[in-house]
Amino acid sequence: MKYILVSGGVISGIGKGVIASSTGLLLKTTGLKVTAIKIDPYMNIDAGTMRPTEHGEVYVLNDGGEVDLDLGNYERYLNVTLSRDNNITTGKIYKEVIEKERKGEYLGKTVQIVPHVTNAIQDWIERVARIPVDDTGEEPDVCIVELGGTVGDIESAPFVEAMRQFQFRVGHDNFALIHVSLVPDMHGEQKTKPTQTTIHSLRGLGLLPDLIACRLLGPQPLQPATKEKISMFCHVAPEQVFGVHDVSSVYHVPLLLQSQGIVDYLRKRLNLPALNISPEMILKGESLQKRWRDLTTGQERLFDSVSVALVGKYTDLKDSYMSVTKALEHSAFRVHRKLIIHWVESSDLEPETQESNPAKYHDAWRAVVGAGGILVPGGFGVRGTEGMLLAIKYAREQKIPFLGICLGFQLAVIEWARNVLGITDATSSEFILDTPSPLIMFMPEISKTHMGGTMRLGLRPTVFEPDTESWSRMRKLYGGAGKIWERHRHRYEVNPDYVQRLQDSGLVFAGKDEKGERMQVLELRDHPFFIGLQAHPEFCTRPLNPSPPFLGFIAASSGSAEFQEQADIQLRTFKPPHPEDSMVAEAVLRLGIPVARGKDKILVNGKGEGVNGKVATVNGQ
Repeated sequence: MKYILVSGGVISGIGKGVIASSTGLLLKTTGLKVTAIKIDPYMNIDAGTMRPTEHGEVYVLNDGGEVDLDLGNYERYLNVTLSRDNNITTGKIYKEVIEKERKGEYLGKTVQIVPHVTNAIQDWIERVARIPVDDTGEEPDVCIVELGGTVGDIESAPFVEAMRQFQFRVGHDNFALIHVSLVPDMHGEQKTKPTQTTIHSLRGLGLLPDLIACRLLGPQPLQPATKEKISMFCHVAPEQVFGVHDVSSVYHVPLLLQSQGIVDYLRKRLNLPALNISPEMILKGESLQKRWRDLTTGQERLFDSVSVALVGKYTDLKDSYMSVTKALEHSAFRVHRKLIIHWVESSDLEPETQESNPAKYHDAWRAVVGAGGILVPGGFGVRGTEGMLLAIKYAREQKIPFLGICLGFQLAVIEWARNVLGITDATSSEFILDTPSPLIMFMPEISKTHMGGTMRLGLRPTVFEPDTESWSRMRKLYGGAGKIWERHRHRYEVNPDYVQRLQDSGLVFAGKDEKGERMQVLELRDHPFFIGLQAHPEFCTRPLNPSPPFLGFIAASSGSAEFQEQADIQLRTFKPPHPEDSMVAEAVLRLGIPVARGKDKILVNGKGEGVNGKVATVNGQ
């Protein structure tokens, strides 16, 4: 097992996650199997109770783990399925150590940071690094370990010490360190002193960087003179210093790193040829590299655009909706459109804003009215929900393509109840606890006293109603499948007492849970595109395999006549999360349909044919 540690200095949020993901992607293009672990030094057990405006989005995994958004980067770039154990926090480590102490496993010894906590960190990394994460079902070859925060922070000290010890545990040929540091530009001069200082601190802690990634906040590349100076004062060769400047898209970062020889260096430093990669994996890596390069070059040639109004309540920090924006980007790539997102703070749409700040109110409504589609993402709490309801009403009445995710799905139900059924006080018990008209109610099995990890979380099935096969746009996007799988994160649901009344009035719940008790997909039949999902399909999007609901939404929002074609090509023949397979046509994505791979054809449900009679292409045949 080869380990690559990615650490950061000077400031946090410097881009370690993208650099770690890009490095892993480049190693995958050589045919290696790659996994990733994120270390977050905070005391929280997980990210589930953190405010999106403080920490960015909470990313949800198949097993229900609520983790740091960087794990979303890993899954998207590496096309892998990670677990909650791939996110290490101080809280998790201390909890494990204390539980062992309570059981007497330390045999009466004094429990200390060194060696007990540091050993627990190393043991955790070694254990999780060997868990298969891709469709091969085999142990990974390389594990990328990202150390969150900044070297020198008090909270990261035990993890830095653990990694200092770890390099000797696994051996020199199996451990490399990439340190990411800020190189500020002062009136045209690139300053190296911050990088020198952080490298000096890192060496004092016993870690020697093999590669220094110089992060430049702007389009100016790393200058040769700057590179030479960092090489001289940080005691590394010039080829061990590379620059990461701002590029037009984060999808260009892997190519930027590759052009500076990072793969060649790691191949020699970690003796990667000794891993004996199979010819099949080499071909798979080459296919991935070609598809990724086609994606990035094609992105630069887009002229037609598609505009989306994202009506949310955490728009001050765009990372709060990281996976949503990625799902929109991936879908826009597929329909060959340049994505334009209008960020609309939902409370700005409310009448109170018109009185207090007319300019902000009119700007918000101008963005909504001028967009090709309206998206209301997930969220918690009552703030801004009236503005979201107004945006949903506008999309419904004006026949504007609409996609509602989680809270957006619930608000679409409330909006319909208020303005179509005439239940003027319809609301959610999340907003008004003792409301007489709780269209949305607290789920019966969910804890009312504990917040962390108590929601309905992780990969869950949705079963389409039998009569939806002929008309449901959502079902067509999943290739006509009767059952689909997406990740969930919610503690409120549609009140069953109102379901029949809602459906009789024209709001159709096309998909439900396996017992038929929970409403999970809604559609309007007399609307160009009006869909809501209780699930979060954005968590399963991939750059080369966009999420079906987002793909349909973007196609409809672009006014593209290809919408039906885009729906028809979605042959979903794998369960999530999008196993990368160069033998399978690009259209193949995910479903709970039994699949076997023959020598020159795919067997779906035991037959050599695709879903709905459409044939999947394998090796060009």
